[in-house]
Amino acid sequence: MSKSAGILMYKRAAGTILVLLVHPGGPFWSKRDQGAWSIPKGEYDGEDPQEAARREFAEETGEAPERDLLPLGEVRQKGGKQVVAFACEGDMDTARMHSNAFEMEWPPGSGRRQSFPEVDRSGWFSLAQAREKILEGQRPFLDRLERFCGGSDLA
Repeated sequence: MSKSAGILMYKRAAGTILVLLVHPGGPFWSKRDQGAWSIPKGEYDGEDPQEAARREFAEETGEAPERDLLPLGEVRQKGGKQVVAFACEGDMDTARMHSNAFEMEWPPGSGRRQSFPEVDRSGWFSLAQAREKILEGQRPFLDRLERFCGGSDLA
């Protein structure tokens, strides 16, 4: 079973909690939006989950969060992947996001290898918007963050 670790970055703006989500790059996800976004995360094995979460966040966004991480627990996604998440307050400029890349044969069977960004875009979303955008298996992280912050309406 594969394990992933990630960071749900959040900020408070105008009495609301906003969360940072990323959209997976590559041709399989290019036309999907609702239910396709994720927290910045990636696989790890034998590594401290917090260190893995920081590394993966930096690889997928180009920025490394330096603040303390709040544990948000684990979830099991539909495909069986275990995801451990941490929350971190921050304010990343999504216009400056820069992701690492991966290679794959595309189109399938063509013998040609193409490079794609691991994350093609990122955005700040209210908790209500994020619940529509995020992969279903990661929604519990939004609920846990909301409880930690005392609700989505902070005014």
